[in-house]
Amino acid sequence: MIRPQTRGALFIVVEGPNGVGKTTASTLLAARLRADGARVHLTSEPSRTPLGRLIRADESRLRGRALALAVAADRYHHLATEITPALEDGQTVISDRYVQSSLVLQRLDGLEVEEIWQYNAHVLPASLSCYLHHTAQELGRRLAERARLSRLEQAGSPERELDLYRDTYRFLLARHWPQAIVDCQDRSPDRVAAELAMLVARTAQRQEDIR
Repeated sequence: MIRPQTRGALFIVVEGPNGVGKTTASTLLAARLRADGARVHLTSEPSRTPLGRLIRADESRLRGRALALAVAADRYHHLATEITPALEDGQTVISDRYVQSSLVLQRLDGLEVEEIWQYNAHVLPASLSCYLHHTAQELGRRLAERARLSRLEQAGSPERELDLYRDTYRFLLARHWPQAIVDCQDRSPDRVAAELAMLVARTAQRQEDIR
């Protein structure tokens, strides 16, 4: 069983459709928080463990339920061996992708949301999940510039991913997950990171007020 996170420690998730800039935003957010004196652990999913690397390498061959179960197993291992220890050490953890990606990408791979949630229902809720949002046109332009698209990037479309992320937001809102939507349109990566940092500060303050 995943233990609850240490009081005062923050678990921040940066999510959104392919091409929206999750990795850049996560990296810039971590740099901002560190500049303010926070101890930050930056991570991503699939994890950097052997299982996570296998999933990344074999995504074109792992499909449907097999992929969903492998990703869920990697997530629980990621929580147990990396995320939870960092939180217990008082660090702020920022994860580029989390359970939201499963609730979107595994649906593109043919699974229903209820089944995907069964595999992930015992994960640690994030202190705050931030959904980066952009127009479908801009996401499509960015993806067109990539040298190669993954199987699931090819299976979906920006419009479909945006719709599924909206569904995922509502799904987790009903389960009382703290969430925020960050509009990236007409904003530089630095401005997006600044808004994320503001949201993190508000989350920290709410946690402090609860004490």
